[in-house]
Amino acid sequence: MKKKRQKLILQLIAESVIGTQEDLLLRLREAGLDVTQATISRDIKELRIVKLMDESGQYRYAVSDKPEEENLEFKFRSIFVHSVKSADYAGNALVLHCYTGMAQAACAAFDSMHWEGLVGSLAGDDTIFALFRTPQQAVQISHAIQSILEEEPSKGV
Repeated sequence: MKKKRQKLILQLIAESVIGTQEDLLLRLREAGLDVTQATISRDIKELRIVKLMDESGQYRYAVSDKPEEENLEFKFRSIFVHSVKSADYAGNALVLHCYTGMAQAACAAFDSMHWEGLVGSLAGDDTIFALFRTPQQAVQISHAIQSILEEEPSKGV
């Protein structure tokens, strides 16, 4: 059933403009598949479907042609340069200061990168706290994040 559903999803997004999960859900139900939004969301992730702007300026789903690692790196950098203002460390703790309301998204991107030695992270409204196994790992990640922030000239911070 899953393979059939995912094949149909790929067919639908190739043949027509589908810009939302609700549109996709409706199309799948019209095709006789009774699925939930959560199932569609998982399928979109597994199939590496992204939203792109087409030549008419309309957003639509499409299959990503980039390897997953490239997509993650791009997302990480994009979220960070638009969300994080600075990184600092003390002992084996790392603190990222973000623009108000952006810490949750930045933390999700941070976690998805699976940093070596990361024990866990917490995000508030404008601050992320990350705990590493060693002080050296916290220092290394702090410097890596500062480098990313400094190399982005359009950030305007």
